[in-house]
Amino acid sequence: MKPFLNKDFLLNNPTAERLYHDYAALMPIVDYHNHLSPAHIAEDAKFSNLTTAWLYGDHYKWRAMRINGVAEKFITGDSTDEEKFSHWAATVPYTLRNPLYHWTHLELRRYFDVSDLLRPESSKKIYEQCGEMLQQDAFSVQGLLRKMNVKVVCTTDDPTDSLAFHRQLRTGTGELVMLPAFRPDKAIDVSDPQKFNNYLGRLEEVSGMSINTYHDYLHALKKRHDYFAENHCTISDHGLEEMYADDFTESDVAGVFSQLRSGEQATVPAQRKFKSAVLQQLAEWNHEKGWVQQFHLGPLRNNSSRMMRSLGADAGFDSIGDNLQARSLSRFLDRLDSQDKLARTILYNINPSDNEVFATMAGNFNDGSMPGKIQWGSAWWFLDQKDGMTAQLNALSNLGLVSRFIGMLTDSRSFLSIPRHEYFRRILCNLFGEEIERGELPHDIEWTGKIVQDICYNNALDYFGWR
Repeated sequence: MKPFLNKDFLLNNPTAERLYHDYAALMPIVDYHNHLSPAHIAEDAKFSNLTTAWLYGDHYKWRAMRINGVAEKFITGDSTDEEKFSHWAATVPYTLRNPLYHWTHLELRRYFDVSDLLRPESSKKIYEQCGEMLQQDAFSVQGLLRKMNVKVVCTTDDPTDSLAFHRQLRTGTGELVMLPAFRPDKAIDVSDPQKFNNYLGRLEEVSGMSINTYHDYLHALKKRHDYFAENHCTISDHGLEEMYADDFTESDVAGVFSQLRSGEQATVPAQRKFKSAVLQQLAEWNHEKGWVQQFHLGPLRNNSSRMMRSLGADAGFDSIGDNLQARSLSRFLDRLDSQDKLARTILYNINPSDNEVFATMAGNFNDGSMPGKIQWGSAWWFLDQKDGMTAQLNALSNLGLVSRFIGMLTDSRSFLSIPRHEYFRRILCNLFGEEIERGELPHDIEWTGKIVQDICYNNALDYFGWR
């Protein structure tokens, strides 16, 4: 029986062990999609304790604590940080077989060399020990990233963001590269006219112009798109329940905008036309600039209206949606491709029933202009666990070329989440190792090791043009 979390964790045969230790583990990390704080990175912040580093903003943990019966006071409420940590420690033993159990102990080991299991009996010792370490220079935000050999991080940034912290880091002398990603979700959310008009007020301020018409709105968005490009942005990102590709005319959309600008609620069909038009325009700008565009599709957000009113969005009340994705996604991509305006694109699904849909959809629009121009992205959110990663890798292998896959990302708000790359790499090496051991793949360790290293690091550098 193997010890828990030993050096060969998740590696179930000698070939997998060799692929991981001799190839995958040697590669640096590119985390090309996350929700890390640019301010924390640029200012090389230090966390006051393990709760602020680990639990603040982590809706994965919050969700588990609620399921375990922890009162909101000890999750997002006004209890002390140590009280919140003790309730998390009391929850961890009940997360057996949830990926949080693996991630929690992997992170304690990799950052703090703590091998004790987190439970009520060890809570105080771990909290104090890690808290003391977090005060050391080696455990600042940049220090934590260096420990994991992270070379590039891409944050997620609203079009109205100043990107001041990205500029600040670039003027420094460190080796870490932090790049922005253009995330205009709020700019196309027209479900609430008041919120949309409030957002347009911020857009007016940063773009230095009045927004009275649909043309003005596009002009202001384009100015921000250009501004992001001037600040080394090469990626856009969208988080949507589904792709919008309805038919529209410019006069249709201009009328919808005028309606919204006057504070009037637009019908759902009208909202869809508006989103379809704006998404297509943004995608054309992405192509003009040679950007990569990402589409995260499928979640059903803010299911609990009561908790939404109390805590706001991104607090752990989202779930997998069951929208039909294929037809509208195909229409959207084909409209761009038919005009030769389809940028490099990464597609992510949250519903596992869409795995083969997305894998084959990506293959529809690869045109031979470069390896893997249209990517099916890594297992995302609720699928970001051992079974989900394995299913994604297997479907991609069967229906595409896993050898051209650009690999893992954290999609996280926590600076302690980077070992998820290690988790992915171990799963990847175990899959290859098992098939080599069974004679389903040739025993060519050198070539397979190269493929593993490409998936872990090299493919992403080439795909995003960061060499």
